[in-house]
Amino acid sequence: MPSVTIRRRIISCLITKIFILLFAFSGYAAEINGATVLRGDAIEGGLVMARTAAGNVVTLDDAVIPTTADGMFIIGFHRDSDQPVTIKITQPDGTSQITVLTPEQRDYDIQRIDGLQKNMVTPPDSVVARIKSDQAAVAAARQQMATTGDFWQGFDWPITGRISGVFGSQRILNGNPRQPHFGIDIAAPRGTPVQAPASGLVTLVKDLYFSGWTVIINHGLGLNSSFLHLDRVVINIGDSVSRGDMIGTVGSTGRSTGPHLDWRLDWQGRRIDASLVAGPMSPSG
Repeated sequence: MPSVTIRRRIISCLITKIFILLFAFSGYAAEINGATVLRGDAIEGGLVMARTAAGNVVTLDDAVIPTTADGMFIIGFHRDSDQPVTIKITQPDGTSQITVLTPEQRDYDIQRIDGLQKNMVTPPDSVVARIKSDQAAVAAARQQMATTGDFWQGFDWPITGRISGVFGSQRILNGNPRQPHFGIDIAAPRGTPVQAPASGLVTLVKDLYFSGWTVIINHGLGLNSSFLHLDRVVINIGDSVSRGDMIGTVGSTGRSTGPHLDWRLDWQGRRIDASLVAGPMSPSG
C-alpha cells in the first residue's frame, strides 16, 4: 500500500494536471471557460462562435467537436435544447476546464398554412422511395466535414424581404399537424437573386420532392446552409463560393404556396435559427 507521502504526491499531481472549473450559466449570455466567445448566445436555436488556444481539444457532452488549426470552434443548440450541455476544453498537458451551459428556452408560434396540394401534405406511396432518397442525399451533404471556417465575420441575409415564416413554429398544413419549421421564410418576387450568406463549399444541388430546387453550402466545422424552393440554380456541386456570390434565384418549387426563400442552418444535426446568426435584417428589406 503506498505511503501517506506517496499518496499525497499522487493527489497533488492530479490536482495540478486536472484543473477543472465548473460554471452553470442560464440565459442568453454565453461564457466558456478556457475560450473567448466571439459571438452568439446560449439559447434554443442559437449558435456560439468561440476561440480557444491552438492544440486544445474541445468536447460537447463527451463528443469531440471540430476546431480550426487556430482554435476556432462553434457550439449549436437545437430548437428543443432544454437540457444543460457540458463543454470541456483540454490543453495538451491534460489540464481541463469545464463549462455547463443551460440554453434559454423559447416559446414558438403555431403557423397554419392552407391551400397546399394534397400530395404535398400526405405523399402517395408512389413517391415514398423518392422522399427517402432525398433525405439520404441531404444527410450525406450535411455530414461532410471541413476544419476550416470562413464565417467568423458573420452571416449576411441571402435576400431581404418580408419574413413570412419563422424558425421553430409548429406547422399545421391543410389542418394536419406536421413537424416544426426549421427555417426562415423570406417572401420575394420570383427571380430575385439569392446570395451566399458566407463562404463555403457547395455539397448539394438537387430538385427535392418537398423543398424543390435546393442548395446546401458547407461553411466548415459541421455548419451548413440550405436554400429551398429555388427557381434557378447557377452553381454546381463542388464549387467554392464566397460571401455575396449569387447561387440562384427565388422560386416556388416543391411544397410552397408562393415565391419565397426558405433559409436553414444546421450544425451537427442540430437545427439553428438563421435569424439569430444573421442578426436584424437591413431596413431596406
